Amino acid sequence: MSWALVPAAGSGCRFGADIPKQYLHAAGKALIEHALDALLSHETIEGVVVALSADDSHWPGWTSLHGKPVLTCIGGSERADSVLAALHALPAGVAADCIVLVHDAARPNLRADDILRLHEAAMAHSDGAILAAPVRDTLKRSDANASIAMTEPRDGIWRALTPQAFRRDLLLRALEAARADGVAVTDDAQAVERLGLHPRLVEGREDNLKVTTPADLALAEFLLERRI
Repeated sequence: MSWALVPAAGSGCRFGADIPKQYLHAAGKALIEHALDALLSHETIEGVVVALSADDSHWPGWTSLHGKPVLTCIGGSERADSVLAALHALPAGVAADCIVLVHDAARPNLRADDILRLHEAAMAHSDGAILAAPVRDTLKRSDANASIAMTEPRDGIWRALTPQAFRRDLLLRALEAARADGVAVTDDAQAVERLGLHPRLVEGREDNLKVTTPADLALAEFLLERRI
């Protein structure tokens, strides 16, 4: 069994909405509710810890979903701070080698088969694993004038998705090391990579999108309404 961690302390100010983007609705539910439903309906996940901002007035107060515990804690100003807070808020009985899955609150279209394959990969590989998608578009690097400087090779380039899955003690050590070194990691795998480790890439569905713009929200609603 594993636990899930959901950092949800961000304001989502880049989206431009009046409320944090994880509370925007698509297909009849808040984005964070879709994310929690996907996680807690899965047989491999025992419970979830959600890291909230101290002044969050939108959290509906869930303490359980799908018959599994929903715990909360106060997150931080950066994503990594929220994940660290959630790690420390795990129940005392969660073992050091328990797999924890970190998932974005505004990534609502997570599928059960991706969770299963990620969990299996993280169990099999001591460095952990992440869902990711190979880059299929041609990549251009710009110069200071927003003109093309060069075309970048895309071979071996992947887009990191979530969840990302690691053993509890490894992720805790990696994030604490990044904090001590003053490094602002953009995802959990980067913190683990800084330890000289190599998490496994697990190809996930490309419709597991993160809502960042209004266009993303419209696409997420389209996808959720047509799920089979």
